[in-house]
Amino acid sequence: MDAQRALLDELMGAARNLTDEEKKGFREVCWDDKEVCGFYMVRFCPHDLFVNTRSDLGPCPKIHDPKLKESFEQSPRHDSYVPRFEAELAQFCEKLVMDLDRKVRRGRELLAQEVEAPPPPPVPVEKSEQLVVLEEKIKKLLEQVEALGEAGKVDEAEALMRKVEMLNVEKTSLTQQSAANEKVSMLTQEKKMALCEICGSFLVANDAAERTQSHVTGKQHIGYGMVRDFITEFKAAKEKAREDERLAKEKEAEERRKQREARGNDTRERERSRDRDQDRDRDRHRERDGEHERRRDFSGRGNRDGERGKDLKYSHYRNGRDIGRDRYRERSGRMRSRSRSPVRHGYRSSI
Repeated sequence: MDAQRALLDELMGAARNLTDEEKKGFREVCWDDKEVCGFYMVRFCPHDLFVNTRSDLGPCPKIHDPKLKESFEQSPRHDSYVPRFEAELAQFCEKLVMDLDRKVRRGRELLAQEVEAPPPPPVPVEKSEQLVVLEEKIKKLLEQVEALGEAGKVDEAEALMRKVEMLNVEKTSLTQQSAANEKVSMLTQEKKMALCEICGSFLVANDAAERTQSHVTGKQHIGYGMVRDFITEFKAAKEKAREDERLAKEKEAEERRKQREARGNDTRERERSRDRDQDRDRDRHRERDGEHERRRDFSGRGNRDGERGKDLKYSHYRNGRDIGRDRYRERSGRMRSRSRSPVRHGYRSSI
């Protein structure tokens, strides 16, 4: 019925049976609504794995709709929602596995506490011989009873029959004891149990291959196998993502270190270039100062040797000063001072 309803909803829409008034307030369900099962969207819903088994979780309270799942797979937001749905499913599955592992531990403890019953003692040889003797006696007595009956000796025949009955009781006692020993042996073999580590079910050790195969292909075993495989896969993917992130950070740090080294090399190269330029500037200044010193030395020697006319260009200069210009200024100053003298111009001061 549910499958038919889902098929009609897929073909005609979920609002196919609503009236016009009801359709006005009707809102189409989308795959990202809270009412939709995210487990079913991304992988599987654990509620669907254990139907009609001892681990049945009951029906899922959320919507399972193949049409919504198809819409989710075609949505441009699919990749951004998958990690969230998978993380929620992994959390739910881990809780299931934790409960199951507790059950498995309790099962192991129960199996460890069971003390294997000792095998039943074998039937003594004396009892076996006694059983054979009883059967022979019973057989002979029955032959005698038959002969007495044919001869009409009823009383004697009845007396022999009572002996046969007593022998049969003794024979039955011996036979029941042997049967009890066999039954105990069978029960002891049946108590040898094993525990399935996947789904936590108790199995009969060394059971027939058909029954073992039936258990392996059962819903409970397959369901818990899917749950455990998903958890292992999810943890491996998460660990791989962390490792990739770590490697990316290390690569980024290495790139930054190389850039710092390159900048440091550039800085050192600029400093070395600046030092070379400063050295060249100092060398040029030293050469220039040396040239000036050589020129001053040459000019001084010429004056001392009386060779003033050899280099008139430098003879007017001494220690960087123009000697001719200084002399002209000195002569002009004396002339002005004489022209302003009151005695020279006939001026007298009044006393």
